Amino acid sequence: MPSVIDQAVQVRLIATAPGSHTVPAVLHYHRADPLAVRISFPPEISLDGAAVDWAFARELLAEGLRSPAGTGDVRVRPLGRERTVLEFHVEDGVAMVQVRTDDLRRFLDRTYRSVPAGSEQQHMDVDSGLAELLGEA
Repeated sequence: MPSVIDQAVQVRLIATAPGSHTVPAVLHYHRADPLAVRISFPPEISLDGAAVDWAFARELLAEGLRSPAGTGDVRVRPLGRERTVLEFHVEDGVAMVQVRTDDLRRFLDRTYRSVPAGSEQQHMDVDSGLAELLGEA
Protein backbone atom coordinates (compact mmCIF):
# COMPACT_ATOMS: atom_id res chain seq x y z
CA MET A 1 0.00 0.00 0.00
CA PRO A 2 1.35 3.45 -0.85
CA SER A 3 2.04 5.72 2.11
CA VAL A 4 1.33 8.86 0.06
CA ILE A 5 -1.51 9.31 -2.41
CA ASP A 6 -1.55 12.30 -4.76
CA GLN A 7 -4.22 12.77 -7.39
CA ALA A 8 -4.34 15.64 -9.87
CA VAL A 9 -7.82 17.02 -10.53
CA GLN A 10 -9.36 19.89 -12.42
CA VAL A 11 -11.54 22.17 -10.33
CA ARG A 12 -13.88 24.90 -11.43
CA LEU A 13 -13.17 28.01 -9.39
CA ILE A 14 -16.45 29.83 -8.80
CA ALA A 15 -15.93 33.60 -8.92
CA THR A 16 -18.29 36.52 -9.30
CA ALA A 17 -16.09 38.30 -11.83
CA PRO A 18 -15.02 37.56 -14.49
CA GLY A 19 -16.80 34.26 -13.90
CA SER A 20 -15.77 30.71 -13.18
CA HIS A 21 -12.76 29.05 -14.75
CA THR A 22 -11.01 25.70 -14.54
CA VAL A 23 -7.71 25.36 -12.69
CA PRO A 24 -5.53 22.42 -11.69
CA ALA A 25 -5.39 21.18 -8.11
CA VAL A 26 -3.89 18.19 -6.33
CA LEU A 27 -5.54 16.04 -3.68
CA HIS A 28 -3.13 14.60 -1.09
CA TYR A 29 -3.33 11.85 1.51
CA HIS A 30 -0.58 10.54 3.76
CA ARG A 31 -0.87 7.39 5.91
CA ALA A 32 1.06 9.10 8.72
CA ASP A 33 -1.82 11.61 9.00
CA PRO A 34 -4.69 9.21 8.32
CA LEU A 35 -7.57 11.41 9.43
CA ALA A 36 -6.80 14.28 7.04
CA VAL A 37 -6.87 14.99 3.33
CA ARG A 38 -5.35 18.01 1.66
CA ILE A 39 -5.97 19.96 -1.50
CA SER A 40 -3.36 22.22 -3.08
CA PHE A 41 -4.07 25.03 -5.50
CA PRO A 42 -1.51 26.78 -7.73
CA PRO A 43 -0.19 30.27 -6.90
CA GLU A 44 -1.90 31.91 -9.85
CA ILE A 45 -5.35 31.56 -8.31
CA SER A 46 -4.55 33.27 -5.01
CA LEU A 47 -4.79 36.99 -4.43
CA ASP A 48 -1.24 37.18 -3.07
CA GLY A 49 0.38 34.88 -5.63
CA ALA A 50 1.21 32.13 -3.13
CA ALA A 51 0.26 28.47 -3.41
CA VAL A 52 -2.80 27.61 -1.33
CA ASP A 53 -3.13 24.40 0.69
CA TRP A 54 -6.11 23.31 2.76
CA ALA A 55 -6.27 20.35 5.14
CA PHE A 56 -9.51 18.92 6.46
CA ALA A 57 -11.01 15.68 7.71
CA ARG A 58 -11.22 12.77 5.31
CA GLU A 59 -14.59 11.95 6.89
CA LEU A 60 -15.85 15.46 6.04
CA LEU A 61 -15.06 14.88 2.37
CA ALA A 62 -16.77 11.48 2.42
CA GLU A 63 -19.89 12.89 4.12
CA GLY A 64 -20.02 15.86 1.77
CA LEU A 65 -20.38 13.59 -1.25
CA ARG A 66 -23.77 12.46 0.08
CA SER A 67 -25.15 15.56 1.82
CA PRO A 68 -24.00 19.00 3.02
CA ALA A 69 -21.26 18.60 5.63
CA GLY A 70 -19.14 20.91 7.73
CA THR A 71 -19.76 24.01 9.77
CA GLY A 72 -16.25 25.42 10.02
CA ASP A 73 -13.63 26.69 7.60
CA VAL A 74 -14.26 23.89 5.11
CA ARG A 75 -17.68 22.81 3.93
CA VAL A 76 -18.55 20.18 1.34
CA ARG A 77 -21.83 19.55 -0.45
CA PRO A 78 -23.08 17.68 -3.49
CA LEU A 79 -24.16 19.68 -6.54
CA GLY A 80 -26.28 17.23 -8.46
CA ARG A 81 -24.86 13.80 -9.20
CA GLU A 82 -21.72 14.79 -11.06
CA ARG A 83 -20.22 17.67 -9.08
CA THR A 84 -19.28 18.40 -5.48
CA VAL A 85 -18.72 21.88 -4.08
CA LEU A 86 -15.87 22.59 -1.67
CA GLU A 87 -16.17 25.88 0.23
CA PHE A 88 -13.16 27.40 1.98
CA HIS A 89 -14.08 30.09 4.50
CA VAL A 90 -11.55 32.70 5.61
CA GLU A 91 -11.85 36.05 7.34
CA ASP A 92 -11.83 37.89 4.00
CA GLY A 93 -14.49 35.78 2.33
CA VAL A 94 -15.27 32.41 0.80
CA ALA A 95 -13.62 30.54 -2.04
CA MET A 96 -15.73 27.92 -3.77
CA VAL A 97 -14.68 25.22 -6.21
CA GLN A 98 -16.55 22.48 -7.99
CA VAL A 99 -14.92 19.09 -8.44
CA ARG A 100 -16.11 16.07 -10.37
CA THR A 101 -17.65 13.75 -7.79
CA ASP A 102 -16.17 10.70 -9.53
CA ASP A 103 -12.67 12.17 -9.06
CA LEU A 104 -13.30 12.65 -5.34
CA ARG A 105 -14.74 9.15 -4.99
CA ARG A 106 -11.76 7.62 -6.78
CA PHE A 107 -9.38 9.53 -4.49
CA LEU A 108 -11.29 8.52 -1.34
CA ASP A 109 -11.41 4.87 -2.46
CA ARG A 110 -7.62 4.91 -2.78
CA THR A 111 -7.25 6.42 0.71
CA TYR A 112 -9.57 3.82 2.24
CA ARG A 113 -7.62 1.02 0.58
CA SER A 114 -4.47 2.47 2.14
CA VAL A 115 -6.03 3.06 5.57
CA PRO A 116 -9.49 1.52 6.08
CA ALA A 117 -12.09 3.54 7.98
CA GLY A 118 -11.86 2.78 11.68
CA SER A 119 -8.19 1.77 11.56
CA GLU A 120 -6.73 5.29 11.46
CA GLN A 121 -5.40 5.14 15.03
CA GLN A 122 -3.15 2.21 14.10
CA HIS A 123 -1.37 4.38 11.53
CA MET A 124 -0.88 7.50 13.61
CA ASP A 125 2.67 8.22 14.74
CA VAL A 126 1.93 10.18 17.90
CA ASP A 127 5.53 10.24 19.14
CA SER A 128 6.88 11.80 15.93
CA GLY A 129 4.01 14.26 15.86
CA LEU A 130 4.73 15.38 19.41
CA ALA A 131 8.46 15.63 18.73
CA GLU A 132 7.78 17.78 15.66
CA LEU A 133 5.39 19.96 17.61
CA LEU A 134 7.95 20.46 20.37
CA GLY A 135 10.75 21.18 17.90
CA GLU A 136 12.66 18.00 18.67
CA ALA A 137 12.34 16.38 15.25
